[in-house]
Amino acid sequence: QVQLVESGGGLVQAGGSLRLSCAASGLPFSRYVMGWFRRAPGKEREFVARIKWSGGSTYYADSVKARFTISRDNAKNTVYLQMNSLKLEDTAVYYCAAGITNPDRYWGQGTQVTVSS
Repeated sequence: QVQLVESGGGLVQAGGSLRLSCAASGLPFSRYVMGWFRRAPGKEREFVARIKWSGGSTYYADSVKARFTISRDNAKNTVYLQMNSLKLEDTAVYYCAAGITNPDRYWGQGTQVTVSS
């Protein structure tokens, strides 16, 4: 059974930082593309970042580029999202996802990130 478990969310002031983690189990982690998505209140889910198998290829939404960094540790079956210079509009539930070619097959339950002024 595949499980993706996010952690690291919380309340942070604007301009601050958080690091999200997603621990995966039940799948050959190093063979999966991993990604982060988010859903803000009243909005649809949106793509944030993804990272390919070896970690050498990353891609970001324009809204987070240069502020967020996705990384992975295949030995620990974990993907991370380092979020810096957080803005009010980054407030959302953040979801980890995994897939063979795109991160869209398996999903975590989400972790809440709230940015306050």
